Amino acid sequence: MFTGIVEELGEVAAIEQAGDSPGEAARITVRGPVVTSDAAHGDSIAVNGVCLTVVDSADGAFRADVMKETLDRSSLGALVPGSPVNLERAAKVSDRLGGHIVQGHVDGTAEVLERVTGSRSETLRFSLPAELARYVVEKGSIAVDGVSLTVASVGADNFTVSLIPTTLDLTTLGRKGIGAPVNLEVDVIAKYVERLVAAGRGAGA
Repeated sequence: MFTGIVEELGEVAAIEQAGDSPGEAARITVRGPVVTSDAAHGDSIAVNGVCLTVVDSADGAFRADVMKETLDRSSLGALVPGSPVNLERAAKVSDRLGGHIVQGHVDGTAEVLERVTGSRSETLRFSLPAELARYVVEKGSIAVDGVSLTVASVGADNFTVSLIPTTLDLTTLGRKGIGAPVNLEVDVIAKYVERLVAAGRGAGA
């Protein structure tokens, strides 16, 4: 589990094809001295909101395998050496939950539609896949590239968030241009509520 509070802005060092054909699987090497300071084989690190398992780590970098399912469902397949990435280690039970419950399981991808700069913040508008729209509500939580954010407004096929200078400086969201892809993870509690309500209706509750 993660909290959506990015610990470090890392960098992709290398990407190697790991399957028999392109897009089947990959092994990614990511530089991140903070998140690798105590990383061990089998640990979980979120890369742009995608939970990856550490294969090994050394010299401030770690390697992880990325399966086809992950490449298909996230924007990790678009990364290249030199790409900046948001990094967060798995939360400890004793940690403060500064953001919200983030699993690192990407529900879909979106793209940046608009950036509006204000005096003390910046508003970003993202596209919203139809299959995820029912989980996104005004003032609710959403993880964008692994960053826990509060939804400012929701349209039929888009949503906006307002970012403070710290978020713009310390995450990839300050560098995303129009059309850039991002990973989305909706609030898992909303998905459980939907499932329970549907089950209750099916049982005649």
